[in-house]
Amino acid sequence: MPRVLLIEDDEAVREGLSLALTYQGHTVDAVRTGEEGLELLSSIAPDVVVLDLMLPGVDGFEVCRRIRASGDLPIIMLTARNDDIDVVAGLEAGADDYVAKPAQARVLEARIRAVLRRSSVSVHEVVTERYGDLTIDRDGLVVTRLGQPVSLAPTELRLLLELSSSPGRVMSRQQLLESVWDQGYLGDSRLVDACVQRLRSKIEDDPAAPLYVQTVRGFGYRFGPL
Repeated sequence: MPRVLLIEDDEAVREGLSLALTYQGHTVDAVRTGEEGLELLSSIAPDVVVLDLMLPGVDGFEVCRRIRASGDLPIIMLTARNDDIDVVAGLEAGADDYVAKPAQARVLEARIRAVLRRSSVSVHEVVTERYGDLTIDRDGLVVTRLGQPVSLAPTELRLLLELSSSPGRVMSRQQLLESVWDQGYLGDSRLVDACVQRLRSKIEDDPAAPLYVQTVRGFGYRFGPL
């Protein structure tokens, strides 16, 4: 069963989501603070983290950054408002998705299933592709730059694989939401933009003048031309 680390300081929300996710078949470890979550992280090896942004002490943004810096564990953040600047800041800190409060258990469960599908991405083609300093091994799901491995979160990897599958082809944000995040998923285009920013920071010499993941203003993104 998927294991969820829930970091939420509101006792009623924490208990309610814990019960609902347990009912859905998850093993849930629930803690109140970011410090407790970070301490527990290495010992329980969760499959996904559900993280409230507004935590006492070490806030959710910092917790998100620390988790992302140490690996590619999927992170879903809980935010009080879905149109707040906090959403963008959380995505830029490394979150894979978000759910607005009050969080409905069925919505959170759907987002958990989606990020777990993305983290278990499988590619059947045995292909190694080279683009400038970047090498993409589609079989081994390994990306290297100048011969050194690039650590990508599952969503970042799927985004790169999707864009590089058709170099030069422009893909809209909605197309990327459907193909990378979840089929038919009507989500927030900020998920795409924030993920592009994180991906550029890892694979581009100059993220402000990208060589690989380029913006086509008014349309979306494309891979190259180099």
